[in-house]
Amino acid sequence: MYPTSFKQLQALAQVARHESVSRAAEALHVTQPAISLHLRLLEESAGMPLTRKHGRNIQLTAAGELLAGYAERLLTLWEEAGDEIAALKGVTSGTLRIGAVMTAEHLLPPMLVRFTTGRPHVRIKLQVGSRPEVIGMLSRNEIDLAIMGTPPREFPTHAARFARHPMAFFVAPNHSLLNGPPVTLAELARHNLLVRERGSGTRTAIERLYGTANLPLSIGSELSSNEAIKQMTAAGLGVAFLSLHACTLELKSGLLTPLPMEGMPFEGDWHVIHKTDRPMPTVAASFQDFIVQHGQEVISDELERIGK
Repeated sequence: MYPTSFKQLQALAQVARHESVSRAAEALHVTQPAISLHLRLLEESAGMPLTRKHGRNIQLTAAGELLAGYAERLLTLWEEAGDEIAALKGVTSGTLRIGAVMTAEHLLPPMLVRFTTGRPHVRIKLQVGSRPEVIGMLSRNEIDLAIMGTPPREFPTHAARFARHPMAFFVAPNHSLLNGPPVTLAELARHNLLVRERGSGTRTAIERLYGTANLPLSIGSELSSNEAIKQMTAAGLGVAFLSLHACTLELKSGLLTPLPMEGMPFEGDWHVIHKTDRPMPTVAASFQDFIVQHGQEVISDELERIGK
C-alpha cells in the first residue's frame, strides 16, 4: 500500500461509524467531496473497493472493515501519543475512555465533574451498559477503565477498590411488609421479588446473600433495567433488591422505602478496573488515582447534598 494520511484514515473511520459520507463530513467539519476524495485515494492505495452503496447508506466491504479497524487503532495511538507529550509538559489532557455498569451511572458523574474541574483539556467518553457489555468493551480495548462491583474473570485485570456499595430490599411506602415485624429472607419468598438479570452486580449479590443463608432464591420477575424495577416497585408490584446509589432520588421523594431487615444494607465494593496487559494512558491513570483517593468522599458528599 502507498503512504496514507491521517485525514484519509479519519475519513474512513467516520464513514464506518456513521454509514454516510455527509454525516462523516459533518463530524470532521469538511466537505463531502473531501471525504469522497480521501476514500478514493485509500481505495487506490488498497487496490480494491472499501465501500459500497446500501440504499441511502454506505457500507464497508470486507477490506473496508479490515482497514477501518486498523485506522481506529492508529488514530487512537496517535491521540495517546499527543496526550503523553502533553503529560511531559505537565498538562493532563486527552480522552478519558471509561465504561460503567448501569448502577454506577448514578454515582460516576459527580466524580467526573470533580476530576475535570481544573483539567480543561480532559475530554470524557463514558459508555454505560450491562456487566457483559462493559466487560466486552474492556476486552476489545474500547475503554481504558471499567467501573463495576466484581472484577471480571475472563481475562487478566487489575482492580482497585474505591468505595463501599450498599444494597437493600425496597418496597412502595404503602406496602404491607412495612406494617409488621422486621422481615426475614425466608419470608420474602412469598412475595414478587424483582431483581436484575443474571450476571449483574446486584443479582450476584442477592444470590450470594441467599446462598450464605442456605435459602433457596425465588425470583418473581427478572428485568435488565434499574429504572423498570424501581417503577414497578413504586407501583406496588413487588419487592426490589437494588443499590442504594441507584435509589437516592426515589428515597428522597418518598417513592421507595427500604425494608427494615437484619443485616441490611448488604455491602459490596465498587472497583475501578483496567487490563493488565495494556498500558494505561496518563489521563486514565490520573483518574484511577483520583477515584481511589477521593471516590468514597465524593459519593458521601453527593448523598448528603441530595438528602438535604
